[in-house]
Amino acid sequence: MAPTNPGLRIGITIGLHQEAETLWNNGIKQNAVFLAEALKHSRLVASVRLVNTTAVRITAALPWDQRRWPTVAFEDAKDSLDVLIELGGQVSAEQTDYLKHRGTRLVSYCCGFEYVHTMESILFGRPLWGYDLFINQRYDDLWVIPQVAPISQHYFSTLRRRPATVVPFVWDPVFIEERSQALPDAGRYHPRHGPRRLSVMEQNLDVVKFCLYPILIAEEAYRRRPEAIAWLHVTNAMRLAQESKEFVALMNQLDIVRQHKASFLGVFETPAFLSEMSDVVISHQWENALNYFYLEVCWQGYPLVHNAHLCADLGYYYEGNDVEAGCARLLEVFDRHDEQAAGYAARQRELIKRYLPANAEVVSRYEALLLRLMATPPG
Repeated sequence: MAPTNPGLRIGITIGLHQEAETLWNNGIKQNAVFLAEALKHSRLVASVRLVNTTAVRITAALPWDQRRWPTVAFEDAKDSLDVLIELGGQVSAEQTDYLKHRGTRLVSYCCGFEYVHTMESILFGRPLWGYDLFINQRYDDLWVIPQVAPISQHYFSTLRRRPATVVPFVWDPVFIEERSQALPDAGRYHPRHGPRRLSVMEQNLDVVKFCLYPILIAEEAYRRRPEAIAWLHVTNAMRLAQESKEFVALMNQLDIVRQHKASFLGVFETPAFLSEMSDVVISHQWENALNYFYLEVCWQGYPLVHNAHLCADLGYYYEGNDVEAGCARLLEVFDRHDEQAAGYAARQRELIKRYLPANAEVVSRYEALLLRLMATPPG
């Protein structure tokens, strides 16, 4: 059944905390923009706007092109939406009532590993919402991205009282290319003679993306080929090195640390750090087998040693927590990567096309979701 309005007016929520909020502190705002771009390619969609649910003003300071991705406050959008996709900013009970009265469809787009956040909050005293918890029970549909589904899909479904559907992952190189324009070679990888600079850039905010296994992979490679490694940079780790006695004790067991070939740094933006400090990136994830960081690294042609099974054909894949296998892939990078660097870079971009907003399969699957949504009477 076709939607009642073949030109759907769609809003996607964001939750701004500052008027000039960076795009690089987490992936949520980028996710909203990429989803907007994919929906704009659909024949069913008349318009897509980003809808801010906080009191922060919308100004020209926002780090994206508002002509391309119009951004408005909820109050300015609420009377002109056929679909509101709650992604980066939560809609209140009162706002939900208003939208439901108008017949607007409300979709929850789940792109965070919230089960892990909840578990860590409860077990380790990391406050999230306290007693003031609102779980909206009135969504018309739940959409879950693939990497979140294995651990959080049923958590979402039970609490929100509606089955959750796994939807296509979407990514666009627009932001990393924009941020890389002024960098040498537009931030792309180029072979560099001599020992390699290894980078580990996990967020170290939770168990999902933690730096220890990548460090162990670097350590195993250093034990075998110390002359091949110039340095190991571990970002987002200064706090660990300064405050965690356990982390310091572990690091002091490693040759690469004891021989002063490792540094534990603060927070950096990916494009500049890749260009200025990196020859190889080593990564590890646990229940987050697809994320923007992998695509940014591979799009720019850098060798990525990783264990993300949902994109195992990208970079240099090792399985699970196998440090020896990760080390073998890293040594392979040392021995063979530069002789085929151009072909590697071209192959990465070809593979990544499956995630781009203009990809016909991505657009078709979102169109099917929209048709199903509009064919179902609003709740």
